[in-house]
Amino acid sequence: MIGRVLLAALLAGIAAGLIAGIIQQVRMTPLILQAETMEVAASGAGSDSHTHASGEAAHSHDTAASWAPKDGVERTLFTLLTTALTGAGFAAVMAGLSFLLAIPITRENGLIWGLCGFVAVALAPAAGLPPELPGMPAASLEARTAWWLMTIVFTGAALWLWMIKRAPWAIAAGLALLILPHAIGAPQPTSHDTGLSAGLIQTFVANSLAINALMWSLIGLFLGLALTPFKEEAKSYE
Repeated sequence: MIGRVLLAALLAGIAAGLIAGIIQQVRMTPLILQAETMEVAASGAGSDSHTHASGEAAHSHDTAASWAPKDGVERTLFTLLTTALTGAGFAAVMAGLSFLLAIPITRENGLIWGLCGFVAVALAPAAGLPPELPGMPAASLEARTAWWLMTIVFTGAALWLWMIKRAPWAIAAGLALLILPHAIGAPQPTSHDTGLSAGLIQTFVANSLAINALMWSLIGLFLGLALTPFKEEAKSYE
């Protein structure tokens, strides 16, 4: 039964990821391509490699040594594959949390699970580390990853306290957990100077968050539809 549950969760995540990937291809890929064009133009004609200062670390891009899918069909397929695998991974984690917390994901609460995942994994971290376009300065990857993971864990714990406990102490503890990562502060570059326009960056961030909200909502809904039969099957054996 565990194998069937995992398979159902993976298929639900893949379906959600593919839908999000198609929308991402329409809404975000043109923005990324525009940013890449501006990045290459800023680096100077005929340059094979360029470096952007980023405070604690510099981001080096060697066009001769690094591989990237070609624009067109190849890039589209890799984008869809990436979003499908991302959706599958998130769905598997959500199903695992449901098992560990003994809170089934059903048709009735699937959307709530999905929205909580969006808040914890995308929205809360974006308050300190918004989605980035090529050419934007950033702190070191290790520092950003550590802060991102901390924010996810603390935000998830806060949501769990608010949804399950609902006592005054739980509300206060959840609020403290929610604020703590932002009080510590996300790692930032020493300079935010970039050749990208503010309008392009804002459009990208808004579209990124909207697509993340859609993907997480679909993951929750599809998981609820996929896992409800297993809950009913388990009840039949009681």
